[in-house]
Amino acid sequence: MMNGLDQTGPDIIKAFVKTLPSAPGVYRMLDEKGEVIYVGKARSLKSRVTNYTRYEGNPIRTQRMISATRTMEFVRTQTESEALLLEANLIKRLKPRFNVLLRDDKSFPYILIATEHDAPELTKHRGTRRRKGHYFGPFASVSAVNRTIAALQKAFLLRNCSDSFYAGRTRPCLQHQIKRCAAPCTGEISIPEYQALAEDARAFLSGRSKSVQTQLQQDMNEAAEALDFERAALLRDRLSALALVQSQGDMNARSVEEADIFAIHHEAGQFCVQVFFFRAFQNWGNHAFRPRADSALDDAEVLEAFVSQFYENRTPPKQILLSHDLSEHALMEEALSSRLGSKVNILTPKRGEKRDLVEYALNNAKEALGRQLAEGATQKNLLDSMAETFGLDAPPRRIEIYDNSHIQGTNAVGGMVVAGVEGLSKKHYRTFNIKSEDITPGDDFGMMREVLTRRFTRLANESPTDAEDNATGMPDWPDILLIDGGKGQLSAVRDVLADLNLPRDITLIGIAKGEERNAGRETFFMEGRTPFMLPARDPVLYYLQRLRDEAHRFAIGTHRARRKKDFVKNPLDEIEGIGPTRKRALLNHFGSAKAVSRASLSDLTAIDGISHAMAQLIYDHFNTSR
Repeated sequence: MMNGLDQTGPDIIKAFVKTLPSAPGVYRMLDEKGEVIYVGKARSLKSRVTNYTRYEGNPIRTQRMISATRTMEFVRTQTESEALLLEANLIKRLKPRFNVLLRDDKSFPYILIATEHDAPELTKHRGTRRRKGHYFGPFASVSAVNRTIAALQKAFLLRNCSDSFYAGRTRPCLQHQIKRCAAPCTGEISIPEYQALAEDARAFLSGRSKSVQTQLQQDMNEAAEALDFERAALLRDRLSALALVQSQGDMNARSVEEADIFAIHHEAGQFCVQVFFFRAFQNWGNHAFRPRADSALDDAEVLEAFVSQFYENRTPPKQILLSHDLSEHALMEEALSSRLGSKVNILTPKRGEKRDLVEYALNNAKEALGRQLAEGATQKNLLDSMAETFGLDAPPRRIEIYDNSHIQGTNAVGGMVVAGVEGLSKKHYRTFNIKSEDITPGDDFGMMREVLTRRFTRLANESPTDAEDNATGMPDWPDILLIDGGKGQLSAVRDVLADLNLPRDITLIGIAKGEERNAGRETFFMEGRTPFMLPARDPVLYYLQRLRDEAHRFAIGTHRARRKKDFVKNPLDEIEGIGPTRKRALLNHFGSAKAVSRASLSDLTAIDGISHAMAQLIYDHFNTSR
């Protein structure tokens, strides 16, 4: 790495060009703080970087990037497609401010038919594919997965219980009684017959729905002719459930078995990419993304960068349909084919059903961006009005609201809700498990003191006062703390922040409910101002009420989740050295933690993966407890 603090950007870049190879690779441009401001890939590093040795001929955005560059780093790759994949990985990890950034990088849920057990389990899955089985997806939302699983249970009667629950059954559970499970656990159906049902479900989700339905229809007719009307009715219900699965998408396809569809639209300097997932000739949902990109870029450039990052940690389908042609179409195909392990076709259809699907996605992108712009305008007006109402120098960019939740001091948690120029920012919400043992149960302010101390001590240590999230533009430091309470609470919070000696000032606003906790009659408190109220129909009042209520909802939800977790905590979790694999082995063998606690030392050592030392540890844990 070279340092060129006394040189201009082009001079610094020229020094690197002299030693660069004419080979593929990835380059990083860093500013004077050592932060990566741009990541790019090249077929020839020497040729590409040479383009940055002058301002002339480059767009204004690129000129700013060159001017800010103080050093560069390089990674050489074997091929340009490897460089493309590495570039996408680095952009997602480093979030350089001059790159197109995929901001809402959510993971999508899948349906899993797990085959680790003789009786396969039907369940939803998200994250790394560690379990053995068949994965189907992605689905655009958890609700879409849940609806599909419910219909598949009616159609194929597959279990959705865990292996440990399955092992402990002595009679069928409720799922069997409501005709959603064939109950292989108690022998209501033989394992080979149950596995045949699982294979039918796999075939249906793999796109062979017509053959599965045809076979079910044939079986239903045969049952009716044999006067087995009960079985015929059961098969009829299964056919109806399959029809329900197929009708869930608002637009299905006849010629597209498996494809992801991307359509981009821009307006008012903002971009929206709509992604549709088609599997088994069915629409499995869609999601709108809002990548961060310079408004000077055209739609094709943003879409190309978006697609590359989208598949950085996802498996691409066999076919990708786009609304715009890519400048490096062949390279993208090569890179995604290497990721899939088979050929990936990228098309920009001009006619036919495929073009209709792309147009449908494009219309959704336009509508989604229109809604976002309308909401953004409303939010901007609210923040402008808030600045005027509370006498702020500028509209706030980040507002933080805190609340606590507990039951007589137990399972106490603090919640932090964040709002900004784009409304509530759930990505930046935080929870705090109250750890201090010196706090009197029910001491709300003691809990708040701990939360604020932990929050701002860490913020002061890790983030400069002008830092912001590169992906969302949200500042790390709040402009306003909204305090649920009156003068006393406001004064106490001010004392906490004063003790911390923070490097910047933060405006504190207290919001206290009126008599009989009457919403709409709130009184506001600020340092140096007489307490005041806002008109009953003031939009700013409604906005601050929503923020306070959201903090309350979030804190209560977090508290309930923690309480539930503690309530159902497995005793095996308390034993050091028992991870998910050993825990699963113990529960699969014994059926429950209670049965493990009664096991002898020899029974424990008989389990694969449980050494004699570990068996002794487990045995001593339960028997010492007794």
